[in-house]
Amino acid sequence: MAEDTQSVIDSLTNIASGTGTADGHRPSFGEATQQVIGEFANGDMSGVVDYATMQLVPQLLLAALGLGIIFLGYLVATYLARVISRPVCRRVDETLGRFVGKVVFYSIMFGVVGSVLSKMGLPLGGLAAMLAAAGFAIGLAFQGTLSNFASGVLMLVFRPFKVGDVVNAAGVMGKVNEIDLFTTTLDTPDNRRIIVPNSSISGGTIENISHHPHRRVEVPVGVAYAADTEATRTALNAAVAKFEAEIVHGEGRGSAVVLSSLGPSSVDWLVRMWVPTKEFFRLKEALTGEVKHQLDVATISIPFPQMDVHVHRADSEDESLFQRPRVRPARRGSENQVMPQAS
Repeated sequence: MAEDTQSVIDSLTNIASGTGTADGHRPSFGEATQQVIGEFANGDMSGVVDYATMQLVPQLLLAALGLGIIFLGYLVATYLARVISRPVCRRVDETLGRFVGKVVFYSIMFGVVGSVLSKMGLPLGGLAAMLAAAGFAIGLAFQGTLSNFASGVLMLVFRPFKVGDVVNAAGVMGKVNEIDLFTTTLDTPDNRRIIVPNSSISGGTIENISHHPHRRVEVPVGVAYAADTEATRTALNAAVAKFEAEIVHGEGRGSAVVLSSLGPSSVDWLVRMWVPTKEFFRLKEALTGEVKHQLDVATISIPFPQMDVHVHRADSEDESLFQRPRVRPARRGSENQVMPQAS
């Protein structure tokens, strides 16, 4: 079937280019078009039918056949990209699988389109030179886009995170939905889709929140200075004991109640426990509520910052020092009045 298709393309190309006849003197499509336009301008319509049947129809058939081959190439490229990327996504990594699928798709499409254009007689050498010059100009105009492309390639190679990870990058925290060559798509916890340029991510600090399977929950709490230290430690240990079944144990894991510091208005404690990463936020909220409950049961108060302002009244002797002199205003028109003299 491939040989038949190739023979049809060659025959149509020969007919369109004027080399399909025995004498070999048939003009090319461009020459025939100019000739018909000149005859039509002079009022001669005799060559229009021959032009339509011998030149225009083969060119339209060749263009239709080329578009059909490109469409079939698109279907084949889509199928092969899916077939090749699927096992990579399942067995290796989803991010790498998607990247391999896109590379396969664009490689097949580039080859198919180049072959069709070459068979249709398009000079690919001159086209390549034009594309190179245009690429240089476009590269200068789109420096930011090329920077995003380079950053995307680096992230796909070094893989600081993968699809499905929860990251904090470029000031945005969310779950990675897709890593493209130019942008990275994140889904926030409140279900917003945010598209971040790759250069903004690679040029800053990347926090991969879900990389490790375990995380440490830490709840700071401050109690009053009047509270007993041992009673406070007992209450906080009782709060941690409520989650004993969900705590991750092992070397460097487990739970702890730590006396942190003596603050300005409270004695500061830290309640820590290691939990699975996927349960971090739920257990942190639950532990905070349990700490408050256990402190209330033990009648241990949690102080809040406050300020005492003391006002002292000055003595009578010192009070005169802070009094401003009182100036009585002059009466209106007093400067024009003349005091009567005694006779």
